[in-house]
Amino acid sequence: MHALPTPMEQWLAHLQSNRRYSMHTLAGYRQDLWHLIQCHPDTALDGLTESHIRHAVARLHSRGLKPRSLARALAAWRGFFQWQATAAGLEFNPVAGVRAPKAPRSLPKALSVEQAQVLLDRPGLPAPHTAIDCRDQAMFEILYASGLRLAELVSLDWRYCRQDRYESESWILLSEQEAIVKGKGNKTRSVPLGRKAVDAIERWLELRHQLHAGASTDADSAAALFLGVRGKRISPRVVQMQLNKLAALVGLPVHVHPHSLRHSFASHMLQSAQDLRAVQELLGHANISTTQIYTRLDFQHLAQVYDKAHPRANRKR
Repeated sequence: MHALPTPMEQWLAHLQSNRRYSMHTLAGYRQDLWHLIQCHPDTALDGLTESHIRHAVARLHSRGLKPRSLARALAAWRGFFQWQATAAGLEFNPVAGVRAPKAPRSLPKALSVEQAQVLLDRPGLPAPHTAIDCRDQAMFEILYASGLRLAELVSLDWRYCRQDRYESESWILLSEQEAIVKGKGNKTRSVPLGRKAVDAIERWLELRHQLHAGASTDADSAAALFLGVRGKRISPRVVQMQLNKLAALVGLPVHVHPHSLRHSFASHMLQSAQDLRAVQELLGHANISTTQIYTRLDFQHLAQVYDKAHPRANRKR
């Protein structure tokens, strides 16, 4: 483990004790700070300027650090100097105006329409009948039908509830076949559920009491749509594990994350409807540029169709 100058050690200690940063994050920040010291070993911390920072970025880039790694390093340096400015009365943050090289934006990993159908139709498996099976089926149908984020899914209540100090932020309206969801930026939106999702939710609600029986009567557990085996609101990690388990059982050759179903929802909607604004609204994106990445997925699909169908697409010259 590298020994850093005292102010940097104090900042890391502050992050650990006051901000509760994980040991993994702290180890990464320590490495990033060490890189900066190594780039300018003869310059005092309070003597580092924006020019020094840019030189360090260029040097690390030449050593093979990728844009995402450089962005994390800059975040560590920026955070340290911001803290140091307050603690030592520095007049400026030398990292404030420096940005990392732009990282290429990777395409989200979406299932094909056929893969999504296999996942949800469960060919070769018995129909869901236990409480856990019905719960899982309802969760996955909602993810694909509505494009919810994982955090939004687990936040759903089975109805709007307001009692004691608890008030629902996200809930389902089965009669309207929709859900009211509070997403990023505390923005609330309405999303459709679809008939398949509604049917799966109704089957789950008939069995929900089996997991809630004997659980504590706290308002959050009583209101939660989806419960874990101990009767508490289900955790995101359990959703991830159960989805991956089902993907393996039905024989999908890919890792399936809950966000994969959100990506699949978006790309399949665009393939069918070609309405970017509508998909933006359904996904809860504040900026349409975030939604536009799915048009690249849609073009990828069209390119594959072209390659297979056009008589001259794959001919050698």
